[in-house]
Amino acid sequence: MARAPLLQLSGISLTFGGDPVFSDLDLVIQPGDRVALVGRNGSGKSTLMKVMAGLVEPDRGDVVISPGTGVGYMEQDPDMSGFATLGDYAASALDVGEEYRVAMVAEGLKFDPDRDTAVASGGEKRRAALAKLLAEAPGLMLLDEPTNHLDIEAIAWLEDELSSTRTAFVLISHDRAFLRRLAKATLWIDRGQVRRQDKGFDSFEEWRDTVWEEEDMQRHKLDRKIKAEARWAVEGISARRKRNQGRVRALGELRAERSEQIRRQGTADMALEAGPKSGKRVVEVQGISKAFGDKVILAPFDLRIQRGQRVAFVGPNGVGKTTLLKMLTGEIEPDTGTVQLGTNLDIAVFDQNRAQLDTDATLWENLTGDPGLGVSGAADQVMVRGAPRHVVGYLKDFLFSEAQARAPVRSLSGGEKARLLLAKLMARQSNVLILDEPTNDLDVETLDLMQDLLGDYDGTVLLVSHDRDFLDRVADTTVAMEGDGRATVYAGGWSDYRAQRGARTEPEAAPTAPTKPKEDKPAKAKPAKMSFSETHRLETLPDEIARLEAEIAKLETLLADPELFTREPVKFKKATQALVSRQEKLAEAETEWLELEEKAS
Repeated sequence: MARAPLLQLSGISLTFGGDPVFSDLDLVIQPGDRVALVGRNGSGKSTLMKVMAGLVEPDRGDVVISPGTGVGYMEQDPDMSGFATLGDYAASALDVGEEYRVAMVAEGLKFDPDRDTAVASGGEKRRAALAKLLAEAPGLMLLDEPTNHLDIEAIAWLEDELSSTRTAFVLISHDRAFLRRLAKATLWIDRGQVRRQDKGFDSFEEWRDTVWEEEDMQRHKLDRKIKAEARWAVEGISARRKRNQGRVRALGELRAERSEQIRRQGTADMALEAGPKSGKRVVEVQGISKAFGDKVILAPFDLRIQRGQRVAFVGPNGVGKTTLLKMLTGEIEPDTGTVQLGTNLDIAVFDQNRAQLDTDATLWENLTGDPGLGVSGAADQVMVRGAPRHVVGYLKDFLFSEAQARAPVRSLSGGEKARLLLAKLMARQSNVLILDEPTNDLDVETLDLMQDLLGDYDGTVLLVSHDRDFLDRVADTTVAMEGDGRATVYAGGWSDYRAQRGARTEPEAAPTAPTKPKEDKPAKAKPAKMSFSETHRLETLPDEIARLEAEIAKLETLLADPELFTREPVKFKKATQALVSRQEKLAEAETEWLELEEKAS
C-alpha cells in the first residue's frame, strides 16, 4: 500500500513585487526521501524551503502536510531572545528529561550548550539551530546550508548522522562531497521551474547539461522557423494579403513565444591575472611557534613554499589555521623562529568574514571607493588589472544587474557577497592568493569556474577550506593542524592527506613474550581484526573510487579534443599529468578496497 506523501505543493506561484520566483510549481516529498535542492545563487532555493516550512506564504497554490508529520526548518539567523544559553534554545521544544539529546548532538557539532547567547558568534548560533533540529527529529527536516560554519570533523559527523537516519530531509549545500554521499534524489531550480530526478547528486551535472542542450536545440529550431516565416512575409504577403492573414498571425505568435522564453543566466565572466612573477621561494619558516596564554597554537614548525604551489591548511575550527596564514605573510609575529618572505610578492586576500566589504555602502561604492583598486577619471570607472572598466559592466561580468549596482551590500545573499568580494579580488593583479574559506555560499557553476581559474593561475595559492571536493581539486600540498600545536605537511589534497594519515597513525601491535602452546590444544590462528581506521576507510573508499572515476572520465573527454595540444599546450600538459595521477590513485584505491574487503570478510 502506497504511503501518503509527507509534503505536497500544488500550483505554487510567488512573486516579490517583480518577476515571479515560482509559477504553477508542483512538488511532492515522500517518506524516506533524501533530496538535494540545487540551483544558482539567487534562484530561490531558500525561498522554496521557507514555503515548505510554512514561513513564506505563496501568492497562489496549496501547501499540504501529511497529518502527524512534523516539519523542522534550520533557521539561518535564529532569534535567541529570551534564552540564556545556546543549550536552552536548542532544547526549547523538547519534553522534560530529553535535554540529553542536545548534549549528544552538541558533541558532534562541537558547540558549547552552556555558551551565553549574548556573546555567541553567528556560527555558534547556527550550530545551535542545527542541533535543535536534529534533537527534535521531526518527520521532515529542511536543512539550508547546514555545513556552513562547520569544520571538516563536524561535517563528517553530520554526514554519518544523516546517512543513518530514517527521517526524510531536503538539503541545500555547496559541499559536493556532502551532497554526493547523502542525496538519493535531486531537485533543480532553474528560472522559476523545479525539476526532479530520482538520482543522486553525482548525475546532476550531466542531467543539467542535457536539459540545456535540448533547450538550446529547441530555441535554435524556433529561431529558424521565425526567420523562414519572416522571409515569406516580406517576399510574398503583398500578393496574398487576404488569404494569408492567419499565417501572419502565426508569425506574431512565434515571435511572442520566443520573447517569453526566459534566457538562461550565463556563468560569471571571472578572470585571474598574475602580476610579475615572484621569486622562486615565496616563504620559508623555520621553528616558528605561537601560543596565546596557556593555549599552544603552533609548536615549532618548518615549511617552505615555492612559487606556483597550492597549499591547503585544514583542521578543526579554532585550531589556528588563519593565525598560521597570518604568520606566513608577516601579519602576525611568531613567538619563536624565523619567517623569510620571498621577493616581489604581490598578495591578494579573500577574507572569510567579508571584512573588505562595507555592507552599508552600495556595490558601486565598494568597487570605486577602494584605494587598493584605484579610480580612473570619473567615479563610474574602476581599474581592472590595469585597464579602466565601467563599474556596471564589470559587475555584470559577475552576474549583478544594473539595479543591484546601486543597492546596499547588506541586501545581497551570502553567495552574492562572495561574488562581489571575488570581483574586488580579481580586479587587481597578484602573484600570491590567500583564500580563507572562499567556497562558502558559492553555487556549483561558480565553484567549477573558480577551480579552473586557480588551475591556470600563474602564481601561488594558500587556501583554507572545509570543502573536501574543492581541496582535492585544487591543493597539491596539505598542512594538517590537528590541535595541541601539531602541524604536519602532506603531499596532495584532502583524500591524499587522509590516506597518508591513516598509514602513519595505524597502531602497531604491542610486542608480547613468546608462549609455548599447550600440547593437548594446538594454537589456532586468529583472524585479523579490523581497526577503527580500517573500517572507516572501507566505508569511504567507494565514494573516493567513484569520484576518481568521474574525474578520469572528464579528463579523457577533455583530452579527446585533437586540437587541444595545439590550441592550449599548457592545459593539455596539466590535463595529461592529472589523468596519469588520477589513474594511479584509482588503481591504489581499488587495490586497498579489495584488501580491506577481504580482511573484513
